[in-house]
Amino acid sequence: MKVKIFDENHEKDLELAINDFLCDNEIDVVEIKYQVAICVSGEEQIYCFSAMIIYS
Repeated sequence: MKVKIFDENHEKDLELAINDFLCDNEIDVVEIKYQVAICVSGEEQIYCFSAMIIYS
């Protein structure tokens, strides 16, 4: 089994990165785990969208 981790600032970028990875590789996906983290810096909110694909 192997894992691939993605980390993007925008959800659409994460979606694109995952779709590109899945299209470019002939793999069997076991599971995809998804997470969103939010940080406040002053008046700005910073988002971190990440996913881990477990595959073989």
